[in-house]
Amino acid sequence: MILTLTPNPSLDRTYELPALRRGAVLRAGRDRVDPGGKGVNVSRAVAAAGCRTVAVVPLGGPEGALLARLLGEHGIEAAGVPVAGSTRVNISLVEPDGTLTKINAPGPEITRAEAAALLESVGTHAAYADWIACCGSLPLGLAPEWYAELVGGIHRTGGRVALDTSGTALTAALPQRPDVIKPNADELSQAVGRPLATVGDAAKAAEELRDLGARAVLASLGADGQLLVDTTGTWFGHAPARVVRSDVGAGDASLAGFLAAGGGGPRALAAAVAHGTAAVQLPGSVMPSPSDLDPAAVTVTADVPLDRPLGEPAR
Repeated sequence: MILTLTPNPSLDRTYELPALRRGAVLRAGRDRVDPGGKGVNVSRAVAAAGCRTVAVVPLGGPEGALLARLLGEHGIEAAGVPVAGSTRVNISLVEPDGTLTKINAPGPEITRAEAAALLESVGTHAAYADWIACCGSLPLGLAPEWYAELVGGIHRTGGRVALDTSGTALTAALPQRPDVIKPNADELSQAVGRPLATVGDAAKAAEELRDLGARAVLASLGADGQLLVDTTGTWFGHAPARVVRSDVGAGDASLAGFLAAGGGGPRALAAAVAHGTAAVQLPGSVMPSPSDLDPAAVTVTADVPLDRPLGEPAR
């Protein structure tokens, strides 16, 4: 069972547009609403694979009620924590060539009592979890060190933690030795304080984050592939995407595949790449099911293309 915590979940509304023109009245070809937030997306991908997952989420207002209903429809056990503020709604605008414009709302402010209730809910379910994935930005009201405290608490009970966040929330948690972190290229660059021009630069940055405490680094490099740096070595994975419809949630699908495949080593990296590649070929933030995966298209190697230039990072 994979337990996820999303402190700032969302409803994700996606519009597919023929073109994005500033100041114009635009008509969407298609639109959809999905339960969102990084941890929620991980749970959706785990559930799509037919595995059990529990999602700890703060829920507020009519938006929170709709989120809870959508989670149930996706086969996810929702461990909802009531909050006074309304769950946020994020907007994604997708053009035919895959260009994405995303508008993320800030979300509600979490009170001290609500934060304590989130921690209590994680503790209640953690004993039954093979992995605990703590994912996404921290909402208003939670200090940057909140994830660090959470990771330390989970480790004291013997749990394994995957952390997918960025900025100060990420760097503050590194001394607590999260079992795996999942940055993209931008987040890697931010964490080490310099630009990354090549796959080799990304690999070096991942090693530095391991030196700071992360036990493993699973780095999404967008169309350039994925890196895994852990105790087994440095591995590079890649698979071609026939078409890119939306990269919303692709990194979350990758993390789900990685954890479901054991959470370590080249086999888990291959699963991560297969899930991420399948996700970008689906609309909105739809998570891939096993029938969407193409494991045969995935290449994983210890011969890392260090000189390969980096393009746009995964989102």
